[in-house]
Amino acid sequence: MAFYLGLDLSTTAAKALLLADSGDTIVSTAQPYPLQAPRPLWAEQNPEDWWRAGAAAIRDVLQQSGVRGEEVAAVGLTGHMFGLVGLDAAGMPVRPCIMWNDQRAGGECEDITRSVGLSNLIDLTANCMLPGYVAPKLLWLRRHEPDAYARIAHLVFAKDYIRYQLTGELATDVSDAAGMALFDAAQRKWSAQLLRKLDIPAEWLPPALESHEVSGYVTEAGAAATGLKPGTPVVAGAGDQPAQAVGSGIVEPGQASVTIGTSGVVFVATQSPVSHPQGLLHAFAHAIPHTWCLMGVVMSAGGSLKWYRDTVGCSQEPAEDAGSYDQLMAEAAEAPAGSDGLLFLPYLTGERTPHVDPQARGGWIGLTARHNRSHMVRAVVEGITFGLRDALAMVEALHGVSGPILISGGGARSPVWRQIQADILGRELLTLAETEGAALGAAMLAAVGAGHYVNVREATRDLIRPTGRTEPDAARVSRYGEYYEVYRDLYETLRQTNWALARLSA
Repeated sequence: MAFYLGLDLSTTAAKALLLADSGDTIVSTAQPYPLQAPRPLWAEQNPEDWWRAGAAAIRDVLQQSGVRGEEVAAVGLTGHMFGLVGLDAAGMPVRPCIMWNDQRAGGECEDITRSVGLSNLIDLTANCMLPGYVAPKLLWLRRHEPDAYARIAHLVFAKDYIRYQLTGELATDVSDAAGMALFDAAQRKWSAQLLRKLDIPAEWLPPALESHEVSGYVTEAGAAATGLKPGTPVVAGAGDQPAQAVGSGIVEPGQASVTIGTSGVVFVATQSPVSHPQGLLHAFAHAIPHTWCLMGVVMSAGGSLKWYRDTVGCSQEPAEDAGSYDQLMAEAAEAPAGSDGLLFLPYLTGERTPHVDPQARGGWIGLTARHNRSHMVRAVVEGITFGLRDALAMVEALHGVSGPILISGGGARSPVWRQIQADILGRELLTLAETEGAALGAAMLAAVGAGHYVNVREATRDLIRPTGRTEPDAARVSRYGEYYEVYRDLYETLRQTNWALARLSA
């Protein structure tokens, strides 16, 4: 029997998963690492932490499963997108990674948009310029940390740093490459015109491969660190959301998923490049040749619930981390739909869809003396889901969504939250047995690269079968529709107030 290993660098942990050629997930494991916020709206991580945790996760999954390194036929990589990882000529990081949810480069986005023009940006990249993307972060670095900028010789993403440590090769894939905002997604290649316009050296950029293509082979050093066999092929892999889509079976045009991790993502596959007229949705290459995708992103989805857990806490302290979320969901179930008139705005790290606003702020609206903890936590969960409804509405307006929606991530584990999603989105929802969809998707890409499957679609037909179904309740759908109309107006109502607060707290 052969095995395929998927490694996912999420915002919080390195997650390794072993997939057998029989189609069974053997075991998965996770190794956490920290996230730093050195200033308000900043977010950074040390790439060395990813490698330490990633290597440990691989060793752990091999040990737990009893699988020998030589039995792993191929490795697939995935991880959080949009991070700025600059390496010097020796392959060492020039500074900590500026993360996907970092908002410091808003001014550089405005500079780029003025210089290039919004319509030209959309023509060149299919996207507007957002603070999360790498290009504005590079300009921020050039302006504010010129010594670090001058040492850059290579640009990679999180998963690509792991590739470099495993294989010694510098490469990325077409789905992650779009997060540079220097990539022509329609042509699936770097935009030479935009690189010239922004004066960014083309030689910094790695080859952008299709996600199933072999990018290198595990070296002796990579094998010593992980327990893998030297010479094991490592495929290009994909950004976490396209990999999650592969691991959820979202491979045909119109199929859609909702994933709740630190962020929340509405994802739909498209047959051809499709872009929002103002670039307000991510329009990227999918992890499948000749296929693209649209994504709407809620910046702080699970992140909002984690903030609530860590700040307000549970009424009782459970022994395990997962238990704390179970406790929160039990409390949320005690409150009615709509939380008795309490709404929560999940803009704790700014927002991306549908409001491109790094200064958006979160908070409860409608608090009264009768509200208690159950109302507050349910309002957080409902507010996150209202944000996903915002993103879904934009995706549906631009490209049709067919059939039920596949949900995954933390929001799919709780029956309470699954029902809230079905009722707020007004859609039938499907769930899968494997909740670590990104790591599974990476392992599936490895299986395709190793020749076990002809292509990704064949792999999904063989491996992906929904195990659960959640139907919306008509009465709650109607009730939530009324609350959504109020929620949708709150951003504009509070926008000037939030920007004033941002200035005062700068």
